[in-house]
Amino acid sequence: MADGVPGVAVAAALRAAAERLSPVSDTARLDAELLMAHALGVSRSDLLLRHMQRDAPPAFAALVERRAGHEPVAYILGRQEFHGLALQVTPDVLIPRDDSETTLAAALEGAGEDGRVLDCGVGSGALLLAFLAERPGWQGIGIDRAPAALAVAAANARALGLDGRARLAEADWHAPGWAGELGRFDRVVANPPYVESGADLAPDVGAFEPAGALYAGPDGLDDYRGLVPCLPGLLAPGGIAVLEIGATQEAAVAAIAADAGFSCTLRRDLGGRPRALILR
Repeated sequence: MADGVPGVAVAAALRAAAERLSPVSDTARLDAELLMAHALGVSRSDLLLRHMQRDAPPAFAALVERRAGHEPVAYILGRQEFHGLALQVTPDVLIPRDDSETTLAAALEGAGEDGRVLDCGVGSGALLLAFLAERPGWQGIGIDRAPAALAVAAANARALGLDGRARLAEADWHAPGWAGELGRFDRVVANPPYVESGADLAPDVGAFEPAGALYAGPDGLDDYRGLVPCLPGLLAPGGIAVLEIGATQEAAVAAIAADAGFSCTLRRDLGGRPRALILR
């Protein structure tokens, strides 16, 4: 085909790309297929069903080299799926992960037909927008201290038709009076930074995802110390807060919550790791 690399079929290019990516990815074949589909402008399923024998597009090789340099596939594609929602992602926001489904499920549990939800550290908008998509009668606010992240969340809200129910605001819970006129909420969700400064992260994460959304002081708890004491003033009667945590942080975050007057319930992710604390 005229638009491809003469003599190199998609099937052969995928095999070579998977071999090239195997040292840097546990999902080398999947990565290669997603990049090829992107280069062809088709879905992955369409690629596998209809395009395996066509010539590989010239743009594919450059995409593979980016991934070989540890750049996450989501940033190369500019999108990531979360809870069935197609979200725009850029290096200004963390890539939404399946583990955060645990946080979302805990927040949705017992949520009635209407109410207000606050997402602290909204990033791409994954938690806020997935919650609102599941609860059409709710209104939500997402805050973030990074204007670039708020721009990504706003674009996702518009694309999903949720911008009428999702308001976004710049705020930093380390700053005095940050809650301002936000009001009270039936649900507060947060996936705050919780990585210890200086932690040895995988290159895909440490070299590409935004440091301000990852690191939280020497023990990874600085943002819980800043946010949790503010939660009593943000929760409506009967409301709960759901905080995503690192796998080893259950006891430490629960102690911070207890000092603020909360009891905690743990939710584990599909891998059995501590993932979210429900604060009441």
